[in-house]
Amino acid sequence: MSNELNSLDIKEIMDLLPHRYPFLLLDRVVDHVPGETLQGYKNVSFNEPQFTGHFPGTPVFPGVLILEALAQATGVLAFTKHGKPAENELYFFASIDKVKFRKPVVPGDRLDLDVTCIGEKRGMGKFECKAKVDGQVVCQAEIMCARREI
Repeated sequence: MSNELNSLDIKEIMDLLPHRYPFLLLDRVVDHVPGETLQGYKNVSFNEPQFTGHFPGTPVFPGVLILEALAQATGVLAFTKHGKPAENELYFFASIDKVKFRKPVVPGDRLDLDVTCIGEKRGMGKFECKAKVDGQVVCQAEIMCARREI
């Protein structure tokens, strides 16, 4: 394994994921080992639309969107192993287990996303996922995603 970082910018991420504003929740991949691990992040900004209605007086980034950001990171990781998706292929949530939220995420935070592939068969991948802010785990989960034709 090389010490060289394998980063992906937003254009490369958009090549792999179909998501677009306001639902693209992965800003950059800072490093990855294709098919094994990925580290990326999402910058949380007060200008995002969910803050107008999610605890308006006390803006908190919704936990379900933290899980979605982690799932998008798993999709990018899977595509780094299998190549760019066909136009008729997507990754879908299959299951989310062992979810724990440890601390609220607020505007101004950088949500660091760490995903590790812990197994794969028949188009299904299982991933250990952690979201961190300032090195502290704010959410963790095991996510399974299924690669399917649409």
